[in-house]
Amino acid sequence: MKRTFPLSRVYSLLEPGPVVMLTTARKGRANIMTMSWHTMIDFDPPIVGCVISNRNHTFGILKATKQCVINIPTVELAAKVVGCGNTSGRTVDKFQTFGLTPTPASRVEPPLIAECYANLECKVVDARMAAKYCFFILEVLKAWIDPAGKRPRTIHHLGKGAFMVAGRTIRLPSKMK
Repeated sequence: MKRTFPLSRVYSLLEPGPVVMLTTARKGRANIMTMSWHTMIDFDPPIVGCVISNRNHTFGILKATKQCVINIPTVELAAKVVGCGNTSGRTVDKFQTFGLTPTPASRVEPPLIAECYANLECKVVDARMAAKYCFFILEVLKAWIDPAGKRPRTIHHLGKGAFMVAGRTIRLPSKMK
Protein backbone atom coordinates (compact mmCIF):
# COMPACT_ATOMS: atom_id res chain seq x y z
CA MET A 1 0.00 0.00 0.00
CA LYS A 2 1.35 3.43 -0.92
CA ARG A 3 1.74 6.26 1.57
CA THR A 4 1.86 10.01 1.11
CA PHE A 5 5.19 11.54 0.25
CA PRO A 6 6.30 15.01 1.45
CA LEU A 7 5.97 17.62 -1.28
CA SER A 8 9.25 19.16 -0.12
CA ARG A 9 11.03 15.96 -1.24
CA VAL A 10 9.43 15.47 -4.68
CA TYR A 11 12.66 16.67 -6.30
CA SER A 12 14.38 13.50 -5.07
CA LEU A 13 12.03 11.45 -7.27
CA LEU A 14 12.58 13.53 -10.40
CA GLU A 15 16.25 14.48 -10.41
CA PRO A 16 16.91 14.00 -14.12
CA GLY A 17 20.62 13.83 -14.58
CA PRO A 18 24.06 13.82 -13.08
CA VAL A 19 25.31 16.33 -10.58
CA VAL A 20 27.38 18.86 -12.49
CA MET A 21 29.88 21.57 -11.63
CA LEU A 22 29.01 24.91 -13.22
CA THR A 23 31.94 27.25 -13.77
CA THR A 24 31.54 30.98 -14.23
CA ALA A 25 34.04 33.83 -14.35
CA ARG A 26 33.90 37.56 -13.74
CA LYS A 27 36.65 40.14 -13.60
CA GLY A 28 39.29 37.44 -14.04
CA ARG A 29 38.09 35.30 -11.11
CA ALA A 30 36.65 31.85 -11.82
CA ASN A 31 34.06 30.15 -9.63
CA ILE A 32 32.58 26.64 -9.35
CA MET A 33 29.04 25.81 -8.23
CA THR A 34 27.70 22.30 -7.74
CA MET A 35 24.30 21.91 -9.43
CA SER A 36 21.76 19.16 -9.88
CA TRP A 37 18.70 21.06 -11.06
CA HIS A 38 19.08 21.02 -14.84
CA THR A 39 17.25 19.55 -17.79
CA MET A 40 17.59 19.12 -21.54
CA ILE A 41 15.14 21.29 -23.46
CA ASP A 42 16.15 20.76 -27.10
CA PHE A 43 18.54 18.63 -29.15
CA ASP A 44 19.96 20.73 -32.00
CA PRO A 45 21.26 23.11 -30.98
CA PRO A 46 21.48 21.59 -27.50
CA ILE A 47 19.47 23.75 -25.09
CA VAL A 48 19.68 23.20 -21.33
CA GLY A 49 17.56 24.73 -18.59
CA CYS A 50 18.97 25.14 -15.09
CA VAL A 51 17.96 26.54 -11.73
CA ILE A 52 20.46 28.62 -9.77
CA SER A 53 19.27 30.17 -6.53
CA ASN A 54 19.42 33.94 -6.43
CA ARG A 55 21.14 33.53 -3.04
CA ASN A 56 24.12 31.80 -4.71
CA HIS A 57 27.21 33.77 -5.72
CA THR A 58 26.93 32.18 -9.19
CA PHE A 59 23.50 33.71 -9.88
CA GLY A 60 24.84 37.26 -10.13
CA ILE A 61 27.87 36.21 -12.15
CA LEU A 62 25.80 34.28 -14.70
CA LYS A 63 23.20 37.02 -14.97
CA ALA A 64 25.93 39.61 -15.65
CA THR A 65 28.25 37.62 -17.94
CA LYS A 66 25.75 35.26 -19.64
CA GLN A 67 28.44 32.55 -19.93
CA CYS A 68 29.23 29.32 -18.12
CA VAL A 69 30.60 25.81 -18.51
CA ILE A 70 28.69 22.73 -17.38
CA ASN A 71 31.34 20.26 -16.21
CA ILE A 72 30.29 16.63 -15.70
CA PRO A 73 32.27 14.86 -12.96
CA THR A 74 32.47 11.14 -12.26
CA VAL A 75 32.20 9.37 -8.92
CA GLU A 76 35.95 9.73 -8.37
CA LEU A 77 35.38 13.48 -7.83
CA ALA A 78 32.41 13.05 -5.47
CA ALA A 79 34.12 14.50 -2.38
CA LYS A 80 35.28 17.56 -4.36
CA VAL A 81 31.79 17.97 -5.87
CA VAL A 82 30.24 18.02 -2.40
CA GLY A 83 33.00 20.29 -1.08
CA CYS A 84 32.33 22.82 -3.84
CA GLY A 85 28.63 22.60 -3.08
CA ASN A 86 29.16 23.28 0.62
CA THR A 87 31.32 26.40 0.22
CA SER A 88 30.74 29.82 -1.29
CA GLY A 89 32.79 31.31 -4.09
CA ARG A 90 32.37 34.69 -2.41
CA THR A 91 35.05 33.69 0.09
CA VAL A 92 36.75 30.57 -1.32
CA ASP A 93 38.81 29.94 -4.47
CA LYS A 94 37.32 26.53 -5.14
CA PHE A 95 39.85 25.56 -7.82
CA GLN A 96 42.69 26.04 -5.35
CA THR A 97 40.88 24.72 -2.27
CA PHE A 98 39.73 21.49 -3.92
CA GLY A 99 42.73 20.90 -6.18
CA LEU A 100 40.87 21.25 -9.47
CA THR A 101 42.52 22.37 -12.71
CA PRO A 102 41.04 25.26 -14.71
CA THR A 103 41.54 24.80 -18.46
CA PRO A 104 40.76 27.55 -20.99
CA ALA A 105 37.51 27.17 -22.90
CA SER A 106 37.36 27.95 -26.62
CA ARG A 107 34.05 29.85 -26.86
CA VAL A 108 33.43 31.33 -23.38
CA GLU A 109 35.46 33.01 -20.63
CA PRO A 110 34.78 30.56 -17.76
CA PRO A 111 37.23 27.65 -17.63
CA LEU A 112 36.65 23.95 -18.08
CA ILE A 113 37.45 21.70 -15.12
CA ALA A 114 40.16 19.39 -16.51
CA GLU A 115 39.35 16.51 -14.14
CA CYS A 116 35.72 16.26 -15.34
CA TYR A 117 34.60 13.63 -17.84
CA ALA A 118 32.82 16.14 -20.09
CA ASN A 119 32.54 19.93 -20.41
CA LEU A 120 29.84 21.98 -22.15
CA GLU A 121 30.60 25.61 -22.99
CA CYS A 122 27.35 27.58 -22.78
CA LYS A 123 25.81 31.00 -23.24
CA VAL A 124 22.58 32.23 -21.67
CA VAL A 125 19.97 32.61 -24.41
CA ASP A 126 17.01 33.40 -22.15
CA ALA A 127 16.99 34.77 -18.61
CA ARG A 128 13.37 35.99 -18.54
CA MET A 129 12.46 33.42 -15.88
CA ALA A 130 15.52 34.12 -13.71
CA ALA A 131 13.87 36.84 -11.62
CA LYS A 132 10.81 34.79 -10.71
CA TYR A 133 12.04 31.17 -10.87
CA CYS A 134 15.87 31.47 -10.92
CA PHE A 135 15.66 29.55 -14.22
CA PHE A 136 18.19 30.14 -17.01
CA ILE A 137 18.07 28.77 -20.56
CA LEU A 138 21.53 27.90 -21.93
CA GLU A 139 22.71 27.01 -25.42
CA VAL A 140 25.65 24.63 -25.60
CA LEU A 141 28.22 26.17 -27.97
CA LYS A 142 31.00 23.58 -27.69
CA ALA A 143 31.19 20.14 -26.07
CA TRP A 144 34.27 18.28 -24.88
CA ILE A 145 34.55 14.67 -23.73
CA ASP A 146 37.34 12.48 -22.38
CA PRO A 147 37.66 9.60 -24.90
CA ALA A 148 39.11 7.36 -22.17
CA GLY A 149 35.84 7.49 -20.19
CA LYS A 150 33.88 4.83 -22.06
CA ARG A 151 31.29 4.26 -19.33
CA PRO A 152 31.51 7.16 -16.89
CA ARG A 153 30.05 6.55 -13.45
CA THR A 154 28.29 9.84 -12.74
CA ILE A 155 26.68 10.79 -9.45
CA HIS A 156 23.02 11.72 -9.00
CA HIS A 157 21.69 13.70 -6.04
CA LEU A 158 18.86 12.14 -4.05
CA GLY A 159 18.66 14.88 -1.42
CA LYS A 160 19.92 15.36 2.14
CA GLY A 161 23.50 14.23 1.42
CA ALA A 162 22.50 11.03 -0.42
CA PHE A 163 23.77 10.24 -3.91
CA MET A 164 23.29 7.40 -6.38
CA VAL A 165 26.08 6.28 -8.69
CA ALA A 166 25.16 5.50 -12.29
CA GLY A 167 25.65 1.81 -12.84
CA ARG A 168 25.09 -0.75 -15.47
CA THR A 169 23.83 0.12 -18.93
CA ILE A 170 20.97 -1.80 -20.52
CA ARG A 171 19.86 -1.63 -24.15
CA LEU A 172 16.24 -1.95 -25.21
CA PRO A 173 14.62 -1.68 -28.64
CA SER A 174 14.06 1.93 -29.67
CA LYS A 175 12.83 3.65 -32.80
CA MET A 176 15.23 6.54 -32.15
CA LYS A 177 18.62 6.20 -33.81
